[in-house]
Amino acid sequence: MITEIAFFVYPVSNLTRARKFYEKVLRLKLTSNWQNKWVEYEVAGTTFAITTMEKAHKPGLRGGIISFEVDDLGAEVKRLKAGGVQFVRHAATTPVCHMAMIADPDGNEIILHKRNA
Repeated sequence: MITEIAFFVYPVSNLTRARKFYEKVLRLKLTSNWQNKWVEYEVAGTTFAITTMEKAHKPGLRGGIISFEVDDLGAEVKRLKAGGVQFVRHAATTPVCHMAMIADPDGNEIILHKRNA
């Protein structure tokens, strides 16, 4: 029986560059670093990882997508645009949420998400 999601992982081509993006741009807090090949961030009780070890998957091939919940989508979009982050889709509204999609340096897509009240 499945009891929880253990982690999400994105393959990256350059861990130093990817860490700069996730830690400096998205402000994720590092929780684990194994031999500078597998890095983990805890996000609200779930682990998000980036790695150069995953040889069976290639960075940025438009596979899975992770979505990070944010407190203020408008403020995050403004901050990231000012920082030169690549937007795949600009802010949009659905009946249940607001979201925008960005890309990391390898082209892995990330949804910035804000649920409606």
